[in-house]
Amino acid sequence: MPRPRFNRILLKLSGEVLMGPGQFGIDPDTVARVADEIKGAKEAGHELCIVVGGGNIFRGLAAAARGFERTSADYMGMLATVMNALAVQNALEQIGVDTRVQSAIPMNTVCEPFIKRRAERHMEKGRIVIFAAGTGNPYFTTDSAAALRAAEMNCDALFKGTSVDGVYDADPKKVPGAKRFDTVSFNHVLAADLKVMDASAVSLCRDNDIPIVVFNIREQGNLSQVLEGKGTATIVQNEGELIDASL
Repeated sequence: MPRPRFNRILLKLSGEVLMGPGQFGIDPDTVARVADEIKGAKEAGHELCIVVGGGNIFRGLAAAARGFERTSADYMGMLATVMNALAVQNALEQIGVDTRVQSAIPMNTVCEPFIKRRAERHMEKGRIVIFAAGTGNPYFTTDSAAALRAAEMNCDALFKGTSVDGVYDADPKKVPGAKRFDTVSFNHVLAADLKVMDASAVSLCRDNDIPIVVFNIREQGNLSQVLEGKGTATIVQNEGELIDASL
């Protein structure tokens, strides 16, 4: 079989995805469904690593706005991502997918510390690696962590699973006539301040030529569809590649 354009991918999951229909926390049925989709992508021949957010449990920036000291709030958010990573690991291993969790904040009793070469070795052995605790530093989001890990792991693309089916020129939930892009350049995203990922994450992907694929992870089966080039998504990439939007 020909090698797919996006063979090794980093999947960025927002913490909110794991809430399912709830308003807070982790919904086991939703996590199980997402795990099943990840398993399907692995069985299709893709190499995967994952970064999970923590907004379903604790969001550092929002807490700082309510009076928490920012550094402490961000560390609390990082710990929330570890909880989510363990939940995703548990769901994957229940369906026979071998995984490892690596945390940017060492906590050896529950997971491995992040070591790039060890993570690469796990992926070479067919394991899915889940990166937790963001970058390990305050003031950086899990979007930035996803871009950083995608670059470190030499990923072909960063897939961002969200609650919308791509990138729009305005918030589609508030503006009925918002236009969805099939492809859009990194520079346009930055110049127009399109809310894809934070600016540091977009810049890092641009500088390392790592396309960002934005799709709706809440729609069942959509990850496999997008990987096959059949689903609805937006590819954010450098200008010279905009003509080729095929996956």
